[in-house]
Amino acid sequence: MTTLTISGADGAGRRSMPQYMLLLHQDPSGFARLSPEQMQAAVEKYMAWGQKLRQAGYLTASNKLTDEPGRVVRSNDGQLRVTDGPYSETKEVLGGYFTIEAESYDQAIERLRDCPHLLFGGTIELRQVDVM
Repeated sequence: MTTLTISGADGAGRRSMPQYMLLLHQDPSGFARLSPEQMQAAVEKYMAWGQKLRQAGYLTASNKLTDEPGRVVRSNDGQLRVTDGPYSETKEVLGGYFTIEAESYDQAIERLRDCPHLLFGGTIELRQVDVM
């Protein structure tokens, strides 16, 4: 189990719990079908859920990714190859992430149980952060 030691004025050597990334995958066509009012309600659910985690002291970071597909960069014999992507043939895209603290995968799963992403048909990939 990897833990992070925080030093300095704020942390003063305090050990924190392991961190887990919640990678939010979704089919973007689902959100595209929502009316503006439904989209606003969905955004408010995500924001309220993030605030709940923040107030509990579990949330360390979160962001929504832009709707454009981004770029995939690969190296082939030192030459960069850049493509739109990540994968045009897949239906799901990475739409955002939360990073939370939890003692274990089981606890992280309990903390994400009421994540609104699951209500909207999304998939959450849960990964432990290996702090370096």
